[in-house]
Amino acid sequence: MSVITAPANPKRRSNSAQTKRYGFFPGCVAKESCTELFNSTMLLADKLGIELVELTAASCCGASVLNDLNRDVARVLNARTYAQAEALGLDDVITICSTCTGHMRASNKELLEDDGSMDHANGILGKFGASYKGTVSVRHLLWMLIDDIGLDELSKMVVNPLNGLKVAPFYGCHIIRPESVNGWESARNPHSLEDLITALGGEPVDYAGKTRCCGFHVQLEKEGIAANMVGQNMRMAKDQGAEAVLTPCPLCHLALDGYQADSAARWGRTDLPTFHLPQLVALALGVDPTLLGLKRHVVSPGHVLQAHDLAPMHVA
Repeated sequence: MSVITAPANPKRRSNSAQTKRYGFFPGCVAKESCTELFNSTMLLADKLGIELVELTAASCCGASVLNDLNRDVARVLNARTYAQAEALGLDDVITICSTCTGHMRASNKELLEDDGSMDHANGILGKFGASYKGTVSVRHLLWMLIDDIGLDELSKMVVNPLNGLKVAPFYGCHIIRPESVNGWESARNPHSLEDLITALGGEPVDYAGKTRCCGFHVQLEKEGIAANMVGQNMRMAKDQGAEAVLTPCPLCHLALDGYQADSAARWGRTDLPTFHLPQLVALALGVDPTLLGLKRHVVSPGHVLQAHDLAPMHVA
């Protein structure tokens, strides 16, 4: 196990007085299956004038598999990530995956509230010259946008408004549950994605499936059930007038984008393009749509974007 080290006061960019720095934990999926998510996040950060310091030596968050197999190992791996952020003088770790958010916050909560867990983690980290002091907060990009930038400020930064695009928010599970770990907003009645869509000039679509499971983890056991879950959720969104879907989780994106065709036999064709959170925000803030990786989507967003004068057809 190696742990990144840094001087007590790491050198910052020359404009550091104006630039807010965040530790950045992209997770596994954004560096592999959904590289468009990573790229659009970095482009968005540039538009926002913030610096995302990628924790390049970090490990996987543990996800469901490792956490279920050995909770202690998963907790130590996350403590190692937080120790890296502290070594770089960072007190915020920003994630772009709901699953990472949930598992990392759960580990941090256990470390901060249980001396035994913290001592155990630091006993292992200490063998590699590192320690975690408990100063790090884990937050999702969505929360940072609203809490730190602000919806009013984001609205002022919009140069390519969504022009009434009807967007169905899809929260999924891990960014809102359990409230004892996340608790940033109500798991029963979340509204952050709706507020963000409105600030970008879009029209949020309310539907019952927005807080249900996407089926991603189910696909490992029963692929047919996963496709059925996607089809039901997308049918509910489509029936309420949705033209597109917005999700803060790449695992949800993979399921919703990838399984719509497989669910068509039971639920009918929905063909709802599914956007990663930073893709849609970056688009509204004026990032060139050709840079957002839209051609990587299974359900092409080209027709929808063109219909709302948001991008030429050839970008997706």
